[in-house]
Amino acid sequence: MTDRTRPGTTNPLAKGHGATKRGATEPVRLRPSGPRAGGGTRTAGRLAALGRAELTLLVRNRTALFMALLMPVAMLWLIRLTVSGSRAAGTGTSATETAMPGGIGVVLVLVVYANLVPAYVARREELVLKRLRTGEAKDLEILAGTALPSVSVALAQCALLVGAGTLILDVTAPKQPELLLAGVLLGSLLLVALAAVSSAVTRTVESAQLTVLPLMAVSFFGSGLFVPPDVMPERLSDVMRLMPLTPVVDLVRYGWLGGAGADEVLYALVRAVAWTALSVFAVRRWFRWEPRR
Repeated sequence: MTDRTRPGTTNPLAKGHGATKRGATEPVRLRPSGPRAGGGTRTAGRLAALGRAELTLLVRNRTALFMALLMPVAMLWLIRLTVSGSRAAGTGTSATETAMPGGIGVVLVLVVYANLVPAYVARREELVLKRLRTGEAKDLEILAGTALPSVSVALAQCALLVGAGTLILDVTAPKQPELLLAGVLLGSLLLVALAAVSSAVTRTVESAQLTVLPLMAVSFFGSGLFVPPDVMPERLSDVMRLMPLTPVVDLVRYGWLGGAGADEVLYALVRAVAWTALSVFAVRRWFRWEPRR
């Protein structure tokens, strides 16, 4: 899960002008886009350039590439084994139908969160983030550009899961695709923000392997990825629904399998938006742009 390039190669992000002396924990600035013509085009160009550079680093890093492309497939197989008796436990769905929404959650955690924590730490320790802040790119553009390849891979894998589940595994087509899409997009944004927050308490790229474990463990076993909340004891289920990724998985499940009332959907949306807003606030408050001393 480390984020290092191979010997003899250069980091395409490690170029830039000299960095100014700015605080390591200065909040993310939200500079308004002025009325100048072409502002949106320039923003898109900067994001594309940052995304291409990050994609180059992702392809060079075999460990990160394995985590992004192959690990979710293995985890999905493990989920299916875990929920093989779910119909008897009272969910009313087959093992495959139960596994697929959880598989989307696994993709988001492994591809977005687990890859971005070491990426943000590596760019910070190499002074890449500090150099980028001296140019035209805004803070949110820097964070978004770094996350762009991981999020794109995750979205592609989620689409592949939906297509494979519907066409190959004989799972019912999503009954409310707008809810499924909302869950995936909110989950991507939430996990990007949580990755940025986690990087603030991570000293080195190597230690990122430990930093990501708490959220991954809570998500896998408490947010319905492996064990659906419906099969948990009522009190435990109520507690687990307060975890960060649980409303995202709920939205994906409601969108794919249906059967949720308007109040359940609204409750999941409110929790997902609340966790996302809280995470964005934490990024603005604690994200570090310079190496930890």
